[in-house]
Amino acid sequence: MAEETGPKWEGKTSVELKGATADQVWPFFEDFCNIHKWFPNLETCYQVEGELGKPGLFRYCAFKPQPSSDGKGGNIINWAKEKLIMINPAERFISYEVIENNMGHNSYTATFKVLPVIGDGAGVQQGCKIEWSFVCDPIEGWKLQDVNSFRNSTL
Repeated sequence: MAEETGPKWEGKTSVELKGATADQVWPFFEDFCNIHKWFPNLETCYQVEGELGKPGLFRYCAFKPQPSSDGKGGNIINWAKEKLIMINPAERFISYEVIENNMGHNSYTATFKVLPVIGDGAGVQQGCKIEWSFVCDPIEGWKLQDVNSFRNSTL
């Protein structure tokens, strides 16, 4: 799981999928601007600038509206503008950073990896493993275990 190391928070969560190969799952991550198709509670994601599939691509993501926590009514829409900083289709991983947001991230970088799971000793792929790792500054009002819990429930 995650451990606090100095002023930064770091963590990694993973999940294994049976019956879906890494090659079948990778396109969902490679398509950087369509995360809303598989990420729960994310309402929209679209390209802001840059070239699809290339580092330097920016996307805008917004969650579904949530009731305000102060009980005074109205909805809050959490959003982020993120930059693709690395993509490697051969090794099936992407890295990105949050550039702007209204969720308290001052510094946040993450990597998704899609790895094959070889099962029967004969080299036959039996599924895949998705790993989501991150490094970020502490987030005001959150604990590191809250960040990890969110990632675990999402993945």
